[in-house]
Amino acid sequence: MKKIILFILLLIPISVYGLDLPKTYSEIVMIYDLTDDEILLEKNAEKKTNIASLTKIMTTITALELNQDLSKNVKITEEMLAGIPSDASIAHLNIGETYTILDLVYASILPSGADATQSVAVSTSGSVANFVKEMNTLAQKIGVTNTHFVNVTGLDIEGHYSTAKDVMKILKYALGNPIFKRIYCTKEYLMSNNQKVESTIKMYSQKIGLDVSRIKGSKTGYTSKAGTCISALTDIKDHEVLIITMQAPYVYGDFYNARDAIKLIEFLDDSYNYEEIIKKDEVVKKINVELSTIDTYEIKTKNNFKMFLPLDYDKSLARLEYEGKDSIDYNTQEGEELGKIKYYYKNELVGSEVVTLDTTIEPDALKIIKEYRLPILLVIGIIFLLITCIGLLRMKRRKKRR
Repeated sequence: MKKIILFILLLIPISVYGLDLPKTYSEIVMIYDLTDDEILLEKNAEKKTNIASLTKIMTTITALELNQDLSKNVKITEEMLAGIPSDASIAHLNIGETYTILDLVYASILPSGADATQSVAVSTSGSVANFVKEMNTLAQKIGVTNTHFVNVTGLDIEGHYSTAKDVMKILKYALGNPIFKRIYCTKEYLMSNNQKVESTIKMYSQKIGLDVSRIKGSKTGYTSKAGTCISALTDIKDHEVLIITMQAPYVYGDFYNARDAIKLIEFLDDSYNYEEIIKKDEVVKKINVELSTIDTYEIKTKNNFKMFLPLDYDKSLARLEYEGKDSIDYNTQEGEELGKIKYYYKNELVGSEVVTLDTTIEPDALKIIKEYRLPILLVIGIIFLLITCIGLLRMKRRKKRR
């Protein structure tokens, strides 16, 4: 019989909450809510891989932290441009030309210039090797554990790797620097020598007509080992969200990394909203009211509470908890604080509100008499005894006078 019941149960469909990522060209995906500090969705996010020019996020934030004077002039030398492959992305810096440090970091992020990253590295630390040491030191400070840098460009080389999750942590850290965030969110920039550089995402838009207006900031990349990659900052219903993808195929004349980013933004638009997990006037608990015309008082929520969640979120993961007085009486005054209602989602505290008494507690004379009948009788007895004693004393005095 038990086997038959189990078989029937297996045939019954069970509702499963939780969004699945849409199909993407990219084999690695990380979506992170920067506003709520929460990973929303991920796929192979801890897989070690080359990260191509996403490396330049670390190059740039390292340069910003090591250079206090961003207006310092740097003259481009042969050493700075040495070893850059002919097919690498460059910002077209010229030997003998002078740029500022700020120019070089813009040229590192926007057109993904390997010439700019190597130039800023050499001018900052004396050599690329010394600068890479600084990058790895900063990586340890940030707290990434599956990342190691060998160069400043992200070109394929043994021992140079990271993960989507680590890139997310590095980008989150970098975006905390207002200068980096401004650079990351810039589409074109005029350098101090009037040379203009444009972001790769703008170039993608121009070449194949992609609508990239929802991508606030980005860094793209490609190598044969990393595939086409992108890190993108977007807004989803007033939430800043990071999208990181890697290992999309390279197809000449197309940009699958950007297509994936746009697809994921549209998916988030359709799948996430501010969902009401706590409703106003929801009864959390009833507490006793003593010696009053009412027996109980309802502890109720006074506010609606919303969270940024997927549309199919599991409502059972939201709960309320009251901490405070378990009973009150007619002495409790209107407006007096009774305790707190705490809101939990997935067993994490997400909000709270103070509970105050919002009515007047009327005393019930009969309940009070019943509650205190023994003390009352005792007082009456004492009073009667005192009166009797006083009466007897008076009678005694009268007899003496006679």
